[in-house]
Amino acid sequence: MKKSETIIEIKNGPLLEIHLNRPDQLNAFNEEMSRAFISSLEQARDDEGTRAILLTGRGRGFCSGQDLGNRNPDTMSEAPDLEKTISELYNPLVRLIREMPKPVICAVNGVAAGAGVNIAIACDIVIANDKAKFIQSFSKVGLIPDAGGSWMLPRLIGEARAKVLSMTAYPLPARQAVEWGMIWKAVAENELLDEARQLGVDLANGPTIGLGLTKIAIQNSINQGYDSHLVQEAKFQGICGRSNDYKEGVRAFLGKRKPNFGGN
Repeated sequence: MKKSETIIEIKNGPLLEIHLNRPDQLNAFNEEMSRAFISSLEQARDDEGTRAILLTGRGRGFCSGQDLGNRNPDTMSEAPDLEKTISELYNPLVRLIREMPKPVICAVNGVAAGAGVNIAIACDIVIANDKAKFIQSFSKVGLIPDAGGSWMLPRLIGEARAKVLSMTAYPLPARQAVEWGMIWKAVAENELLDEARQLGVDLANGPTIGLGLTKIAIQNSINQGYDSHLVQEAKFQGICGRSNDYKEGVRAFLGKRKPNFGGN
């Protein structure tokens, strides 16, 4: 598809940065940005030269969720088909992030609301600036958490806290989100991108096959029995053991040097 100005890509060697770029709307999703984001993630997935992905937003916020500017019921002839919107736009986004065979980092640079929260917490590692807030704002407009939020939240922070956040739209501060285990880290506003980029570069230069299978194994463990998971661990370890990165890692360990992983 034609490149959209709603998404900015920055390539830093094997690290790809994807910036949501509707800052005047707090990076709220319209259909154009959703489809451009999906396209960018698909290309990142298929590009062997991309070994890690960093998501962030332009301006003073990460993402305020769905743009409601064209959803005014007083100007619409019928109710919007939200099932279609979720099925065609948001579900593919979070599936791409969760199934990505490479690490995905999210740098939350301000407010994350609605689907913006749930896209962030679908990522493997979430770093926020210490002024950021996470708001499950759906109840304010009579909706349920989408973009995987009603599945992910209770698994991260427990059912009781997930229900409170979802039913009250309580704006959860970044440092409290860290304490609850919802995100990894909160840092000073002026340190966010530098820290996220350094982590992204480190992961992008790591053993990509092993890192990708690590995230999938951990995600799968939620719904797997112990014995089934042991079988999967053995299968994944077999794949890793046949990789060039495993050979390089062992050689580097025995040679007491830093490994130079190629991501294959």
